[in-house]
Amino acid sequence: MNNNRICNLFGTGYPVIQAGMVWCSGWRLASAVSNADGLGLIGAGSMHPDMLREHIRKCRAATGKPFGVNIPLMYPQIEEIMQIVLEEKVKIVFTSAGNPNTWTLKLKSEGIIVVHVVSSSKFALKAEEAGVDAIVAEGFEAGGHNGREETTTLALIPQVRMATTLPLIAAGGIASGESMAAAFALGAEGVQVGTRFALTTESSASDAFKQRCITLNEGDTLLSLKKVSPTRLIRNAFFSQVQELEERGATAEELRELLGRGRSKRGIFEGDLTEGELEIGQIASQIREIIPAAEVMKEIIGSYNRTLIRLSDKTF
Repeated sequence: MNNNRICNLFGTGYPVIQAGMVWCSGWRLASAVSNADGLGLIGAGSMHPDMLREHIRKCRAATGKPFGVNIPLMYPQIEEIMQIVLEEKVKIVFTSAGNPNTWTLKLKSEGIIVVHVVSSSKFALKAEEAGVDAIVAEGFEAGGHNGREETTTLALIPQVRMATTLPLIAAGGIASGESMAAAFALGAEGVQVGTRFALTTESSASDAFKQRCITLNEGDTLLSLKKVSPTRLIRNAFFSQVQELEERGATAEELRELLGRGRSKRGIFEGDLTEGELEIGQIASQIREIIPAAEVMKEIIGSYNRTLIRLSDKTF
């Protein structure tokens, strides 16, 4: 893979990035993925500034390999978060949920590699214009917050590939070497994996949340909260409340009131499976065990290589 642009950009052995997921992606998970030759990301979206600083330092102590920080640009304390990233000399930043023009040039002026997450080729072009180094194109199969376009990964990747020449990372519904091979066939050069790493030993999500996720069946997650911020959720009592409000035409303000504060923390981190906001990707229905992140990496790369061999004699 030494001719792979994603590996060369980040200095990793494999073009596999662990997504920076709220309440799942602390220093333990990020360092474990980086130590397995992928790129681990600390998820700043669920951290207070001081906590982020602590996780960066602990991650650096736990791995000598590259790692990064994922920062949602709508974060309320964004100035403080960015200042900590600069002070701690983080080398790689993934931005999402906001305008890449706001911070890209500042980060790059400090020598930081900047990657932006998009849900359409239109936003991919805007990210390229902003000067990012690479793009993550995320299909709506993904867990957590999604694009309003609801474009699937299979349809999104080739469209983004046609729109930009930047290094391209595919995300959304990718949890195996087979899906990685499919993404590469469509023009991606790397993959960002969320759900599979959320359900690992090192993930900071609660055991109750992890165990619920590995019992899911096809169709047990749905895109919800479209008037606020489209989010893929597991069906539970909270989801039913959201659905009831949406079906009767509730306003965005009514939905925000139901969400309140800390609803995703309550579900993912604290393990309230009834009233919590349980965010996970569609691919969870294919995952049946909690294993270490290093084993996930080994499985993905092994099955990717086996898939290429299997397909090599399928020409017509």
